[in-house]
Amino acid sequence: MPLGAEGFSLIELPPVPPELLATYDELPVDPYMGHRTRYKKFSQYRLTAAADGGWSFGLLPHRDYTAFKKFNPVGGGMRRTYPPLDADFTPLIAVGAREIGLDRDEDWQINVHQNRSRAERGRPGPLTPEGVHHDGHEFVMIGVLRRDGVAGGETRLWHPGDEKPFWNGTLEPGQAVLLDDRRLAHDVTDIVSAGERPGHRDIFIVAFSRWSEKWYGDEHDAAALDDEN
Repeated sequence: MPLGAEGFSLIELPPVPPELLATYDELPVDPYMGHRTRYKKFSQYRLTAAADGGWSFGLLPHRDYTAFKKFNPVGGGMRRTYPPLDADFTPLIAVGAREIGLDRDEDWQINVHQNRSRAERGRPGPLTPEGVHHDGHEFVMIGVLRRDGVAGGETRLWHPGDEKPFWNGTLEPGQAVLLDDRRLAHDVTDIVSAGERPGHRDIFIVAFSRWSEKWYGDEHDAAALDDEN
């Protein structure tokens, strides 16, 4: 069973080049989520099993991001327009795909989100405004690359319907959590400034879905925009 009996795993990420970290300084503000404390870019790929045992990443034509309201009551049911990624996260994603144990008999589609959340004195940065949630995909990878001048940001994992999380912990830079998104719900507590100056938390999120389930394209977008739940 992917990710073991608990449905999640913590992994160490390979080192990232300074050039990748520098791209976080250029992210535009997310006008849809985070009360203007979040900055974001977004891209989508098709993954095909490669002969060397890894995965081939095919960048898909850029589209607006759509999500279902039943998974995201704050940002679902609308088109969200973000610029495409400049950074290459594929070496990090390949590690997550290997550890998850993706089915190599199928192609996969992934959404890749590059997020910075900012906090300043008296103004926390909400990381999951949608609350405890599933993303709706088969697997999710959340990787933390930098925490600069912030406290908080505790990841919590929940069995659906429970009143308390069964696991919580603060991901440090260079760590990622892999989730069976259909078995587990998750949220992350707000970040707060750890001093007088503003601070930020830089992450990437990858949502894995089987290509056959069509989480990309006109048909998916129409269903998400028509979602009344």
